[in-house]
Amino acid sequence: MLWFLSCVALLLLGYFLYGSVVERVFKINPNRATPAHTMADGVDYVPMSKKKIWLIQLLNIAGTGPIFGPILGALYGPVAMLWIVFGCIFAGAVHDYFCGMLSVRNGGQSVPNLAGKYLGAPVKHFMNALALVLLILVGVVFVISPASLLTNLTVDNVGEMFNLEMKSTLLVWTAIIFGYYIIATLVPVDKIIGRIYPLFGALLLFMSFGMLFALLFEDKALFHTVGEMSFSKFFENMHPKDLPIWPLIFVTIACGAVSGFHATQSPLMARCMENETEGRFVFYGAMIGEGVIALIWCMVGLTFYDSPALMNDAITAGTPSKVVYDSATHMLGYFGGILAVLGVVILPITSEDTSFRAARLIIAEFFKIDQRSLVKRLMIAIPLFVLGFIISKLDFQVIWRYFGWANQTTAMVMLWTAAAYLYRYHKFHWICTIPAIFMTMVSATFLAYAKIGLGLSYDVSVWVGTGLTVLAVICFFTLLKPISNGDPDSETVKS
Repeated sequence: MLWFLSCVALLLLGYFLYGSVVERVFKINPNRATPAHTMADGVDYVPMSKKKIWLIQLLNIAGTGPIFGPILGALYGPVAMLWIVFGCIFAGAVHDYFCGMLSVRNGGQSVPNLAGKYLGAPVKHFMNALALVLLILVGVVFVISPASLLTNLTVDNVGEMFNLEMKSTLLVWTAIIFGYYIIATLVPVDKIIGRIYPLFGALLLFMSFGMLFALLFEDKALFHTVGEMSFSKFFENMHPKDLPIWPLIFVTIACGAVSGFHATQSPLMARCMENETEGRFVFYGAMIGEGVIALIWCMVGLTFYDSPALMNDAITAGTPSKVVYDSATHMLGYFGGILAVLGVVILPITSEDTSFRAARLIIAEFFKIDQRSLVKRLMIAIPLFVLGFIISKLDFQVIWRYFGWANQTTAMVMLWTAAAYLYRYHKFHWICTIPAIFMTMVSATFLAYAKIGLGLSYDVSVWVGTGLTVLAVICFFTLLKPISNGDPDSETVKS
């Protein structure tokens, strides 16, 4: 109990203390016009209130990442809680703040263009490809996971009514969700996203606080064991398959700690923000909110089952969605559990529609296609949805592993981009450089070790990851040149 509440308190302190440090380093300009006003188009550049943008940002970045990731991460033991807290404060929220605010400073541009401006054209082209791959994978993952949860809820009733088996019911829900995504991706951002997300937010809050209440008052022996555990015990690896904590837990828990997917989403809200003073609340604050959600579900993973092995069996039988369904209905009762599951369902749905929207905008930026025309939006969106539907037929576990690597690699590049911005303009770049170095080691070691990558031995993979990280640091400080004159805080907004 004490450890859990301490972790939540640290996240909140991180927002007020470290968040203010990050804001001062960036140096906001309250008098600078934002793209929401200078580039308003009634489609993607639409001014909205700070509170509404924060809620949309939280729903956009959350997805199933801060739920499924922490559940899978809990297999390693309580060390997962430490990564969520410190990763969120010093890496994830910093990452989100800079990708959002740099987008504001550059006319709402997406992460590939930002990477190209501060790291060079080759990185821009790499990020264009990587961001599109990530967004399509996110689209597929965030179709399958809500469809699976809805199938669990309705297969006995709806499936029986229409004489559908589980596989057919899953296909029906997948088609319905894809239909919603097509509409939400094409219409102006304030018509659907800006209007119905507050309702989704209410479900999200019920889910979060409902599960939190159940955790605090559920009489579970393991919960008390976690609460009484010494700090050194937090680092013991409890994974039933004895998978190494480094680097796997840092890829498994992404959205609850640091996630490159957020770099694709933050520019969407950067195009709607009315003043730079709102940045810490919108970007840094939404990531802290996601960290709290991640902690809740990490504790569910640590407490609902009597051992990590039993939870691993449940995940193997029905993916993390089975853990969500079983724990929610058990801890909150059937009706309360259904509401909590619906709260989980809306997270990937709200992230999925904006992931396809972000993919459309990245392609439009690259080919300079005006998006005010519905026909031109359809020209880009339809092929994306067709490709996403085809990939959704592949094995979910394989898709998730590729998604995890692409996610953290995108975060790594975005952190290097922010570090380059600070370094070139003689600002305190270490707040981004240190997490960039860390995420480089994570991504490189994972690619060398994982079966989807090189499949090398663990020791060799660690050395490969370390060597590539040292090379990245050398390139950063030798190839980048600080700018001797020019004030980034007075640059004009680019159109």
